[in-house]
Amino acid sequence: MPERSEAYRAEQDKWRKVRRSRPADIIMPGPGQESVWSYPRPPRVEPVTPRVRVEFENHTIADTARALRVVETSSPPCYYIPRSDILTEHLEPSERTSFCEWKGVASYWSVRVGGRFAKDSAWSYPDPDLGFEAIKDYIAFYPRRMDACWLGPERVTPQPGFYYGGWVTSNLVGPFKGVPGSEGW
Repeated sequence: MPERSEAYRAEQDKWRKVRRSRPADIIMPGPGQESVWSYPRPPRVEPVTPRVRVEFENHTIADTARALRVVETSSPPCYYIPRSDILTEHLEPSERTSFCEWKGVASYWSVRVGGRFAKDSAWSYPDPDLGFEAIKDYIAFYPRRMDACWLGPERVTPQPGFYYGGWVTSNLVGPFKGVPGSEGW
């Protein structure tokens, strides 16, 4: 893990201490379902059994049976794909970065296939913080910015809201962070 500055640690600590509320209308999961309200905080990295695919401009740009997912309270999982299972010639590094109090500083990627361009449509953690080392050299894609993302045979839908990159599948129940009024979850 890279050495972190005092300012970095202070920002991380500040965000980790933010009090989060829970909505009153949490859906109880039925058989075969998962509730995003059963996911942990801090998040957890888990291996994924189903095949994960990402399509853009009539190309499968990522296809793996070795994905990882990050699950965190209130959000649908984000799926991380090994770089070796991505057609990286379609990825262009972006100048954008963001900060997660658990995973660290994210770098962004834009996707270009032919003449079509999707700015800041994927992200990665090149030097993830302690506990998230498993996602180093993995890249996650925003399903909203791709033509299709697949978990096994199921086409996923994007997590609500522009900022979030979770993959909503039919077995998930919420409500999901990203809907109006969820800023404090």
